[in-house]
Order: sequence, then structure tokens, then C-alpha cells
Amino acid sequence: MKYYFVLLLLIIGSAVNAAALRPLYKSRSSYAIADTDTVFRKQSISVGANYGSDVQFFGRTGPIKYPFISTDFVYNAKSGFFVYGSAVKVLGYDPLVDEFDVGTGFFYKYTKKISGTISYSRFLFAKAAADVIKSASSNDINFKNSFDWKIAKSSITADYLFGKSSDFFLTFSTSKYIETSWSVFDDKDYLSFNPTVSAIFGTQNFVQKFSTDHPNKFALYDVSESLEGLAQQPYNNGRFNALNYSIKLPIAYNRPHYTFEAAWKYSIPVNVEGALKNRHEVFFNLTFYYLFF
Repeated sequence: MKYYFVLLLLIIGSAVNAAALRPLYKSRSSYAIADTDTVFRKQSISVGANYGSDVQFFGRTGPIKYPFISTDFVYNAKSGFFVYGSAVKVLGYDPLVDEFDVGTGFFYKYTKKISGTISYSRFLFAKAAADVIKSASSNDINFKNSFDWKIAKSSITADYLFGKSSDFFLTFSTSKYIETSWSVFDDKDYLSFNPTVSAIFGTQNFVQKFSTDHPNKFALYDVSESLEGLAQQPYNNGRFNALNYSIKLPIAYNRPHYTFEAAWKYSIPVNVEGALKNRHEVFFNLTFYYLFF
């Protein structure tokens, strides 16, 4: 617990002092976001594809591991307005597409160092879709701010989920973006790294909704063990609490119009709702996106 407390102080201290979040302007998929620090202020369209080893939603995963692939489309207007869409296929399940996400938002910049986005997302799931934990939610209003303090970037993000369940989250992150001064194949390419530490705080009514809608999923665990755990520690999913700490290392190959990225994330869930049994997990993502401008 000392480790968690120290990590939390570092994240909150840098994020609160900066009072900001790195803008997310190229992709808004909740499944995968390429970790680039480049902000495009001209009209552009980006398309991308992603593979992920498991679906995670605000620091939580379901009882079953769900590897997936997804495609993304983002239109960025010169004014800062953007619209986006994402299609998700969970591997090993019947629907051609398990989920569609659509949304819109606006990118703004207070100063050279402070910027952010405000956006709305709608989650749509197929009737026969895999029962990912995200399916307990329908809508997300997202407000992000970022501050670049030269040696690193700090972020603070507020999310309000509503629909099937209602939840509120705050995410604090600190990252360090690094580009190589040398090229790989020619003078138009380079590698980039963006190590990030994050902490998520919030309510988890979406977990309770998921467990109520899919009780058969929790039969995978020893029932007596689950009941014993619940008896020892009562859970109040509406309580605002720490949910997850994580460390992420994205490595990207970049060219003028496209990026290919591999990212590893070590996730530490805390205050997990009893029946869910989330444990420490390593996530892996491969992302490719192409930018037209």
C-alpha cells in the first residue's frame, strides 16, 4: 500500500499543479488511443486499426478475457471541432461487429502550454455481442485539460457516464514524450516513446449493473469464495474511490502521414467489487493510423 500511496501523490501532485490534460485530438476510441503528442490544427481525417489483448473500461475488466480488433475514423476541423466513430470486433464471437462508438467534441487551447477537449460519446452494442463490462454503459461526457511543463505533461480528465448506470470518474496522468534525433530508414521517419503513469478515481455502478445483467458470468468463480469475500467486505459501488493505477509504455514508428505503435500497460486494480476478482494484468495493444491533410 505504501507503493500505491507514493505513486498516487506523484500523479496528483503533478496533475493538480498543472491542472491539465494532454489533448486527445487524433482518436477517441475508448479501446485504444495512439499516444502521440502531435496536435493537428488544420483540417484532417485520420483512420486507424487496433488490436488489443483484453477490453478494459475505467480500470475494470470482465470475468472473461476479450481480445479484440477495432477500426477508427476521426474528422478534425480547422476550428477545433471533431467527430469520430469506432467499430469493435471481439475475437471468437459471432457478431461481425460487437460495438459501434460515435461521438463529437471540440479541441481548445488556452495558451501555448494549456489545452484540452470536451466531447460526447455514445456506445451502441449488438444484441449478440460479447458481454464486455463496458456494455453496462451507454453515454460518456468527457472533459480533459492538459499542461505541458517542458520536462513532462500532466493531465486531469473528468468523465460522466449515464444511461444504464451513472458514474463519475477523475483520471490523473503524467507522461514524458520523447522522439529520437535519428532516423530509422530515411530522413522522414523517427521513433517516439511516451511512458505514462495514471490513476483512476470514481464510482463503479457500471460494475454492479454488469453483474446484475450477467450473473452467469460470475459462475466461473467458486461461489463459496465469492460469497465469503462479499461477507467480509461490503461494497458500495456508488462511493467515490480509487479504482486503478497503471504504468504504460508506448513505442511508435512515425512517418509524415502514418504511425505504427506497440504499447504495454501494467494495470493495478484496487477496491474491486467483490464478485469481479480483477487482478494485476498486463495489456498489449498494436495500433496503426493514417492521417490525411
